[in-house]
Amino acid sequence: MNRLFAFLLFASLVLASCASKDATTRGRQFPTLDSLYKSYYEDYLRLNPLLATSLGDPRYNDQLPNTITQEHRNRVKEFYTRYRTQLLTFDPSTLSDNDRLSYDILMHQCDISLEGLKFNDDLMPMNQLRSLPTQMAQLASGTGNQPFKTVTDYENWIKRVDAFLPWCDSAIANMRKGMKSGFVIPKVNAEKMIPQLANFDHGPVKDHMYYMPIKKFPADFSPEDTARLAAAYRTMIESKVIPAYQKLRTFAETEYLPACRQTSGIDGVPQGKEFYAYLLKRYTTTNMTADEIFALGQKEVARISEEMEKVKQQVGFKGDLPAFFDHLRTKKELRPFKSGDEVVAAYYAIYDKMKPNLERLFDKVPKMKFEVRPIEKFREATSAAHYMVGTTDGSRPGIFYFPLRNVNEYSTMAMEDLFVHEAIPGHHYQIALKAENTDLPEFRRALSETVFSEGWGLYAESLGKELGLYQDPYSYMGMLSGEMHRAIRLVVDAGLHSQGWTREQAIDYFKEHGPQPENAIISEIERYMANPGQAVAYKVGQLKILELRAKAEKELGDRFDIKQFHNEMLDAGSLPLNLLEQKIDRYIQRANM
Repeated sequence: MNRLFAFLLFASLVLASCASKDATTRGRQFPTLDSLYKSYYEDYLRLNPLLATSLGDPRYNDQLPNTITQEHRNRVKEFYTRYRTQLLTFDPSTLSDNDRLSYDILMHQCDISLEGLKFNDDLMPMNQLRSLPTQMAQLASGTGNQPFKTVTDYENWIKRVDAFLPWCDSAIANMRKGMKSGFVIPKVNAEKMIPQLANFDHGPVKDHMYYMPIKKFPADFSPEDTARLAAAYRTMIESKVIPAYQKLRTFAETEYLPACRQTSGIDGVPQGKEFYAYLLKRYTTTNMTADEIFALGQKEVARISEEMEKVKQQVGFKGDLPAFFDHLRTKKELRPFKSGDEVVAAYYAIYDKMKPNLERLFDKVPKMKFEVRPIEKFREATSAAHYMVGTTDGSRPGIFYFPLRNVNEYSTMAMEDLFVHEAIPGHHYQIALKAENTDLPEFRRALSETVFSEGWGLYAESLGKELGLYQDPYSYMGMLSGEMHRAIRLVVDAGLHSQGWTREQAIDYFKEHGPQPENAIISEIERYMANPGQAVAYKVGQLKILELRAKAEKELGDRFDIKQFHNEMLDAGSLPLNLLEQKIDRYIQRANM
């Protein structure tokens, strides 16, 4: 799925022109939990206008919070403290199972968000992976969540860009503070960030990403509106957008880059070890330590290596695993494509192939449509494959994005594995079904726990043979490579951020144990450097889901129904792992009655 999504949920919390509404909820005693949940969700959307836009709620499409000011942090603290206090006025022991689940989820959100405010990550507001300037460019293109269908939509974007300018100034001010106090990103990450900014710091205006909506005016716009908006966008780009990106790029290149650190891990900043422990807790929803993550990764790498050895022997390759990986990186038969359209068609063919078996495993299917698209050129160099949820009203489909940097080098080996993770039955099923589930409080429909959503995506990969996929040994090797990829993450992420590993050590470990191309490995390692802890959630979540399935199969025997198990996994939204385990235990008890 979209790797910025978890960051946006956490980092874009701010009140934007909502002081009067906020005042009405402070100190208010809610008569029911349902009324509290509704109020929380409404306040949360005002705090998160970008999330509201992504959900198809247009009310805040003109707003953009300055997420990195102290005022923002104070408001976030007040918001979560207030709702936590209100939750405590209810007795959870009196609640039904579903109401108790909502109660516990919201309490977890309040606690983990308040704990995160202890750390000064606001002094490192951008890198090559997590960058509001890059995200804004994608929104500006008209290919993302920001709608450009009405005159109001076009006007809203101008207002949102106006709100972006103070954020840019705050980012520079915060990074200067970080330079003085040691809160800076790794130098290699800063080097990759600068070209991204340079993409948008110059004209000509007609070729600028922010001008793209002007080239796609809806047919029903009047000549007067098209002329007025085109002039307004030209002025916006010339006098606001280009100067803002120029200022950011110049600062990053001349001041920030020389001050960035040589160390690779977050333990290289003040409170770094404590911050990493918090990030592991936040992303995995467990209390696993960095040492435990590191050891688990090594164990999983050894197990998957044994499976890879079997595939190597099956295809008759002579040599060790690293040599087999080199062979897979260059095997021409795995790279048949001549155009991006051929790659897209191949992904849809995978869907057609698995459809009959999907019906054996799932009886709940999203109504939301989905599409397969290559990632836009301006962000493909630093973006991995991901899923972007659509809207429940059908105005925008769910989208599986894949990077297509060089079509002649695009391998078929991992395509089946990638599709079942990012699209069906992975993220599209999990996220779209959650969004469409009107039985859930709205705040749960919008919530995403990385360990659950990515754990489900990785679990979906393990369903490939049940779906009629992985029949070719190279395709099965693609699945093993994907699983190995996530196991390696446990080792290298914990290695980088808690074991003193260098970037080069992490790259070498990845190359030794996985078949990905070297440029992809480098991009992955730099991603982990930029977003500590997030990448470990995949394997932790998958292993818990596999554990729960095995437990249900063992305890229920002939009564085990795979469709019902999947319904139980997906009908409550995105859950912390302890709450997921409690839910499955209750399902097993009911099924045994």
